[in-house]
Amino acid sequence: MSTNKKTLKVGMIGIGMGAAEILPAFDALDHVELVAGADPDPIVRKAYQERYPSARLYETDVELCRDKNVDAVWISTPNRFHAPQAILAANHGKHVVSEKPMALNMREAEEMVLTAERNKVLLMAGHTQSYSTPVRAMRRVISSGALGAVRAIHLWTYSDWMLRPRSAEELDPDQGGGVPYRQTPHQIDTVRLLGGGLLRSVRGTTGKWHPERPIAGYYSAYMEFEDGTPCTIMHNGYGYFVTEELVPWTKGYIRYKPDERAAVRKAQMAGKRDEEAEKQTMRLGGEDQGRVFTEWFSSNTWSPVDLGLVVVSCERGDIRHSKNGLYIYDNDGVHEVDLKGNMSAGMRQAELEEFYEAVVEGKRLFHNGAWGLATLEAGLAVTDSGRERREIMMKHQVAVPDDYDTDFPVPYLDRK
Repeated sequence: MSTNKKTLKVGMIGIGMGAAEILPAFDALDHVELVAGADPDPIVRKAYQERYPSARLYETDVELCRDKNVDAVWISTPNRFHAPQAILAANHGKHVVSEKPMALNMREAEEMVLTAERNKVLLMAGHTQSYSTPVRAMRRVISSGALGAVRAIHLWTYSDWMLRPRSAEELDPDQGGGVPYRQTPHQIDTVRLLGGGLLRSVRGTTGKWHPERPIAGYYSAYMEFEDGTPCTIMHNGYGYFVTEELVPWTKGYIRYKPDERAAVRKAQMAGKRDEEAEKQTMRLGGEDQGRVFTEWFSSNTWSPVDLGLVVVSCERGDIRHSKNGLYIYDNDGVHEVDLKGNMSAGMRQAELEEFYEAVVEGKRLFHNGAWGLATLEAGLAVTDSGRERREIMMKHQVAVPDDYDTDFPVPYLDRK
């Protein structure tokens, strides 16, 4: 890492559990500094101060946004706050990163984009697994033309998402609770990147299967790109079968072992689970924060985590994840491509680097407001389509720029 780069000074709004996952990436970059944090919870403010002694701590978002020493604001608060806090920060002249989902509806997202444009600041729709090293490598192979054009994309996961501790607001669909709000951004951002960005239509459905969890824990969708390429996505978060059973080499990101999942499920059904106490252990400074986030961040092998298994079919071959990168199937056989990168850290660091380069160096911001708006449109359509039982046509899609990641190294493409 260069020590000669100008430092980007960032203030983080929401420094609890949402922040815990991104902090290792901040710590890894010497040219991005966390200089402030805001959160109404005094426990996490204390933990943040201990980790960053020189940072200024605030109880409210307004106080942080008034800090003249903050260049940019990182928003990792509950979903319902993303839009109003992004708008607040932009109106104070701060560049903004909003974690997923970008907003609760299209009206909010459009206002975010317009406010950023009016104040001449950058808005980034962050925290999706399209930044991960294997997905970026897949896109690079696709754009190279080595396997011909993309002809189909399929992505699916089974996780324990519905068994993880949830606050009351996370169990409220009107506040952005549920797997469709929280997980479609990962999958849709990824397939849009791999397929070129321009979705034509979405036909989806959702499932709310357990009365003790009044939010949707399942979705699936069939999507078609403008060029006719078909795509399917699916996430089942109820935690009976988990995708990582198909990946024997990694402990991965599943929070609970099978017997633990059974115990959690029974406690939920009986109404005897103290979810707030569990959640507190995973927030910044909590006893499980390191196990849940830091250990995953340092993993050097790929895990499906909440994104799931991705298979891209091209005219002359297929691509999928492998332990150390990718398997590529072409006319010469099977090639395992070692990407020699941190499979997990690469995702969050890449996100930070793109934001830094756009704000400080004036480079293109790819995951900008328009891109986030397009991903949100498709994600909302999954739920709307299921409720209305009809195909929904897209209106706000944007293409992947031709110069996206053109220098991303993939050894497969260097073969003689």
